[in-house]
Amino acid sequence: KMSASVAASVSISSAAALRAGRAQKRATVAKAARADANNESRYGACWPGRVPVPNDVPLLGNGNIKKISLLGSTGSIGTQTLDIAEEHPDKFEIVALSAGRNLDVMAEQIKKFKPKMVSISDGADVDTLKKMIKDMDGDQPEILFGPDGMVEVARHPDVDSTVTGIVGCAGLPPTVAAIEAGKNICLANKETLIAGGPAIVPLAVKHGVKILPADSEHSAIFQCIQGLPEGALRRIILTASGGAFRDVELSEMREYAKSDPGFLQKKATTHPNWDMGAKITCDSATLMNKALEVIEAHYLYGTSYDDIDVVIHPQSIIHSMVETADSSVLAQLGWPDMRLPILYTMSWPQRVNCSEQTWPRLDFLKMGDLTFKEPDVEKYPSLTMGYAAGRTGGTMTGVFSAANEQAVAMFLDKKIGYFDIYNVIEKAMEAHKNDLILDPTLDDIVNSDLWAREHVKKVVESGVCKELVAV
Repeated sequence: KMSASVAASVSISSAAALRAGRAQKRATVAKAARADANNESRYGACWPGRVPVPNDVPLLGNGNIKKISLLGSTGSIGTQTLDIAEEHPDKFEIVALSAGRNLDVMAEQIKKFKPKMVSISDGADVDTLKKMIKDMDGDQPEILFGPDGMVEVARHPDVDSTVTGIVGCAGLPPTVAAIEAGKNICLANKETLIAGGPAIVPLAVKHGVKILPADSEHSAIFQCIQGLPEGALRRIILTASGGAFRDVELSEMREYAKSDPGFLQKKATTHPNWDMGAKITCDSATLMNKALEVIEAHYLYGTSYDDIDVVIHPQSIIHSMVETADSSVLAQLGWPDMRLPILYTMSWPQRVNCSEQTWPRLDFLKMGDLTFKEPDVEKYPSLTMGYAAGRTGGTMTGVFSAANEQAVAMFLDKKIGYFDIYNVIEKAMEAHKNDLILDPTLDDIVNSDLWAREHVKKVVESGVCKELVAV
C-alpha cells in the first residue's frame, strides 16, 4: 500500500499520456480564448504569482494586538471570527461590528466583545438594541445603521484589518471604503473579487492594501506561494470534493430528471461530506463553486486561466496545490475546518499557536488514501462557463455569479429543474454580451448583478424551461 504522499504524487502526475492530454486541452482552450476577446491581463492581481513575506512585523501578543472590524458578525464567518478572537484575546481585539437583524445574537456579541462601534441593517431597530445592552459592563458602543453604517464600521480609524463576512454585492461599498482607508481585507465575501474584481483589484493595488483570502482553497494557494521567487508559479490546481453527483453517471442523472426530479433535487442538496446550507450544497453539486473559485484565483494571483486547473479530490484533505516552474507541486493539507483560513487572514504573516483540543492536528495514519480524478465538463458545464466568463472579464463574471444565485434559488423553490440551472445561466451570459462593460464602476457592477437576476426570472417566466420540476 502506498503512503498518502506517494499516492497523491502518483495520482496527480502519473502517466505521460495524461499530462500530454491535459497540456493539449489547455492549448486548445487557450487558442479558442485568443480567438475571442481575452481580457484576463487587464486588471492586474492582488498577489501576482507570489507572496512576499515581511520580516519586520512585531509578534502578536505581549501588548501587540491586531484591531479587527467585522462585517456580518452574526453569520457563519462572523461567529467563527469571534470564536478566534475570544480564544486569543492577547492577539485580537474586535473594535467594530456590523450585522443584519439578528438582534439577540448581536446584543450578546456587544456585551462580550465591547466594540466601540456597531451597525445594524434597519434604523428602526436601534432603540431596541440600545435597550438590550443597557446593562452591559463598560461603555456602550456607537450604534449606526444601514449601508452608511456598514461603511463606517469597515473603515473605523482604529482598525488594522476588516473581515468581510457578509453575502452578496452589499459587501462591495464597505470593502471599497476599507481599502481606501488603508485597511487590510480578510476576504470572506466572494462577490468582492468575482463580481467586483475589475474595480477592486486595481484599487487595492493603488492603496497598497493586502487582500487576504479566507476560503480554504485560496488560503491554501496563498500559503503555498509565500516566498516563491519571481516567475516561479506555473500552475494552480484547485481541489473539489465533487459534490453530491461525483459518483453518479450523467446518463443516470438525465434519467432521474425525466422520471424522478424530486430525487434529483434531494440529491443535489445533500453533500456527501458535510452538512451545509442548501445553496452552497447545490453549488457544490453543480461544481459552480469551483467555477467561481477559478475566477477568484485569477484575480487574486494573476495566473492565466490556461494555467488554473480543477481536480476532484473526494477526501478534501488537500485544500489546493500549486506547481512551480521546475515541476514541483506544493500542497496545503489539513482537516476541513474553515477556522484555519479565517485565523490566518487575521494573523498573517504570523502563525498562532492553537490548542490541540480545539484545533485537531492532521493524523496521516487516520487520514487514509488520497484520490483524484478529472472533472467531467459535460457533467459539469459550469466549469466551461466559468472559464469563459473569466476570460471575457468586466461585468461578465458578476453576471455569471448572480445568474447562478437566482437560478439556484428558483431550483430550490421548485420552479425549474436541475439542468435548467445551467441553461438559464448560459442564456444570461449570452444576452449580456451586448451590454458588457470591460472597465466597470461599482455602480455598473451592482446594476449588472441586478440585471442578471431579473433576466433569469424573465427567462423562466417565458416558459423556455421544459424540464420537469420536483413536486
